[in-house]
Amino acid sequence: MGNINAVVDLQQDGEIAVITMDNPPVNALGHVLREGLAAAFARVAADAATRAVVLTGTTRAFSGGADITEFGKTPTEPNLRAVIATIEALPKPVVAAIRGVALGGGLELALGCHYRVAWTGARLGLPEVKLGLLPGAGGTQRLPRVIGIEKAMRLILTGNFVSAEEAAADGLVDRLMDGDGAAPAVAFAREVLAKGLPLRQVRARDEHLVAARADHSIIDRAAAPLLKRSRGAMAPRNCAAAVKAAVTMPFDEGLAEERRLFNELLVSDESRAQRHLFFAEREAAKVPDMPADVKPAKIRRAVILGAGTMGGGIAMNFANVGIPVTVIEAEQAALDRGLDRVAGNYRVAVQRGSLPAGAPEERMALITGTTDFGAVADCDIVIEAVFEDMALKKKIFTDLDRLAKPGTLLASNTSTLDINEMAAVTKRPEDVLGMHFFSPANVMKLLEIVRAAKTSHQSLATALAVGRTIGKVCAVVGVCDGFVGNRMLHQRGTETERLLLEGALPQDIDAVVTRFGFPMGPCAMGDLAGLDVGWRIRQHRGTKAPVADALCEAGRFGQKTRAGYYAYGEDGRTPSPDSEVERIIREASAAHQITRRAISAEEIEERMFYPMINEAARILAEGIAVRPGDIDIIWVNGYGWPTHRGGPMFYADLVGLPKIAERLNHYAQAVGDKRLAPAPLLERLAREGRGFLSLGVLEATK
Repeated sequence: MGNINAVVDLQQDGEIAVITMDNPPVNALGHVLREGLAAAFARVAADAATRAVVLTGTTRAFSGGADITEFGKTPTEPNLRAVIATIEALPKPVVAAIRGVALGGGLELALGCHYRVAWTGARLGLPEVKLGLLPGAGGTQRLPRVIGIEKAMRLILTGNFVSAEEAAADGLVDRLMDGDGAAPAVAFAREVLAKGLPLRQVRARDEHLVAARADHSIIDRAAAPLLKRSRGAMAPRNCAAAVKAAVTMPFDEGLAEERRLFNELLVSDESRAQRHLFFAEREAAKVPDMPADVKPAKIRRAVILGAGTMGGGIAMNFANVGIPVTVIEAEQAALDRGLDRVAGNYRVAVQRGSLPAGAPEERMALITGTTDFGAVADCDIVIEAVFEDMALKKKIFTDLDRLAKPGTLLASNTSTLDINEMAAVTKRPEDVLGMHFFSPANVMKLLEIVRAAKTSHQSLATALAVGRTIGKVCAVVGVCDGFVGNRMLHQRGTETERLLLEGALPQDIDAVVTRFGFPMGPCAMGDLAGLDVGWRIRQHRGTKAPVADALCEAGRFGQKTRAGYYAYGEDGRTPSPDSEVERIIREASAAHQITRRAISAEEIEERMFYPMINEAARILAEGIAVRPGDIDIIWVNGYGWPTHRGGPMFYADLVGLPKIAERLNHYAQAVGDKRLAPAPLLERLAREGRGFLSLGVLEATK
């Protein structure tokens, strides 16, 4: 409890006023905190004995930014812009003392101060673009004035953070600090007074804008590569326009333009989508029936079975956070290849600047390779990442049951197979679950945690804790063929094959999907993954995909053979349409007595996404996914669904379930496939005028 209000405290250290924000957990700048800051600064402004001010937070956070729960509600004064203007206009130096994080509105608050100091380990950034917004309290106008157009554009359009050390090198932070409490910042404030340093109002600075004002192409060149990566999203475009206003307009006009662009985003479907994902990600890791007193087990050492691409990537996740990990492989040659691949991944990371020199050696020192399966006896978690063969996996779990110590978490990385069947061969099915990583496992954020019939709460809590520790976005799902993501993806694969037979070409389908916002279309993605992988699975299951099978029979496996749905040139990566593929497709259509026709982009889009949404309705009704938002989190973080479209469930609600139900009925009749008919849940919600996101936890199963 502060002496200004519940979250703001004001103390005097001689002639220095120390204002402390303490609004757990991250000093979100909600109404009570803003009100407290306004009152505190009014008091120091009126106090003649106060010559300078230090504004600080807690060790965890200077401020994590705006209170997102206030978005869309009636604004309450004072707003953050007014608080910042008050600070900037104060005729006494104000020092922002940054510990923990200064993000979003928190960094904008610091930019309103005359000086900024930060402790080692602090992180600074303007991540609003990740919510489909832009910094709306002067960040787009002040940051370019401090660090220049190019660096500001990169920070604002990516939403990435920088360390205190990077911020100091760029001039965003005036001095790095160490030591406890606010004392080092108070000493800095006294130094400012002793040296008679000026009030450094960021709004009055323009030394970093001179070149861009003379040549506006500098702005466009800085924005172009960042906008290209955003795949048509609105927020990055508005961010770039706001930064441009910092150059082309006087400060106050730039602020007004920033606000106009912010308000435009605030009411947009794209921002609603990204704010939905923000909250959905936090809900996804919650298990409705998890007792409050269940604690995760401590993970001191991990074992990964399999040194392939997936196994090595999983091992990197543990080494990256300092957890020793042993990789077990059946043959030494395969083990050596796998560890060499991991070392190579780390070397590439250093070359790209994402890892410091010396880090690869430190992390490789945490990874041990062996061909001795008995090494599983000395670990707290085992994750098998071997071939998708149930007989092999059941043998592995039988051996794990015999050799692993009691309480060891036994996990499978299977992407489709039945976890219950694996658990059944052990005498401890409560310790068994799925941990489905996505390739490349050291990069992709999603972790599907598959809860088997007898998985204990303890095991589930431990798997979730492991996921958080290694930086994954976790979603708990149930057991079925393909779980959530791959089960839905199968529907897209089926429709891709049908569209090719009916008249579309690979480039037609991929163009629609990439225009929607995916990084790749299904045909290009198939070429990247290897068409032979699906071919072998279909052969094992006795199923057919006429076009894909014909391509494989012709030796066209994708990029690995420089020929798949596309031809690949000298670099083996750049696709181009191939007349041979068109011939193969036309022959497949003729063999199935299908008369080819022109297919519109609208039809392709509907058939790519509506059947997946329909399958998601079945998944919800079966309780495989607990919440609609969980499905969105899975698709955005694991399958490339564009964040500005919010995930399949959000998108379905935006389109309207009545329209989706009507089109599904149309396609079910047109192609003669009853599975395309609307699922009962989708049909019921459409009839009731509801959307998927109106469903409560497990409501769909009732």
